[in-house]
Amino acid sequence: MPLSGKDLRLARLSRPGDGRFLFVPLDHSVSDGPIVSAEGFGTLVQDIVAGGADGIVVHKGRARLIPPELLAHSALVVHLSASTAHAPDVDAKVLVGDVEEALRLGADAVSVHVNIGSDTEAAQLADLGAVASACERWGIPLMAMIYPRGPRVDDPTRPELIAHVVNIAADLGVDIVKTVLAAPTERMAEVIAGSPLPVIVAGGGGSGQSLHEFAHAALSAGCRGLAVGRRVFTSPSPQQAVRELAAIVHGRELLTEPAPQPEMAGVL
Repeated sequence: MPLSGKDLRLARLSRPGDGRFLFVPLDHSVSDGPIVSAEGFGTLVQDIVAGGADGIVVHKGRARLIPPELLAHSALVVHLSASTAHAPDVDAKVLVGDVEEALRLGADAVSVHVNIGSDTEAAQLADLGAVASACERWGIPLMAMIYPRGPRVDDPTRPELIAHVVNIAADLGVDIVKTVLAAPTERMAEVIAGSPLPVIVAGGGGSGQSLHEFAHAALSAGCRGLAVGRRVFTSPSPQQAVRELAAIVHGRELLTEPAPQPEMAGVL
């Protein structure tokens, strides 16, 4: 059976081709403010790519600032959702881009954020369904960043809740689901067992675990990868942090020398 466009793009989301994923989200500048100086953005992306990340996640405007030569070595995921820390309801996400825009930018995938349990859950679910339909029409993979989060959620790490949100993503047409790690960690295996989709987990900044402990725990529970942003771009050495995470995700020994740096003519 011939590959579809979505199949080809999904394959590009895992650099070694092992079906595991390490994404570095850099969309925090919309929600929280600048994560790095304007001058340092190109260098940060260069370090992330050289470290071995499978993909970076950015908003559409920021995608235009990435030197094209870097994207030969890493997938581009364009994030379509936004909110800010200053909003009356920080859990309310709205769409600020669409699939066609992402394709014009050369995206390999798009992502949408949904908070289940928020006051605007219904609108967010409607947005996810609409984006999933557009992704199917255009043959582009969709990652849902879907979390139990809002005034009706007492404990967002409960395995039953996480299993529910993961299956919502599957039912609405998502290809990869990003969510939180269950507590206790070993119960994440129950979530994975009930999911027809590859599950990757977010950052682990509030887990009390070191980044290495978090990564090993997630992979041991059956997760297919990680999405680590803040703990990469605030690291003293983002490239080394990514290299170590990539070794864990893809089961490789750490390289003794840093990965070769792509040429960076005209970095903004």
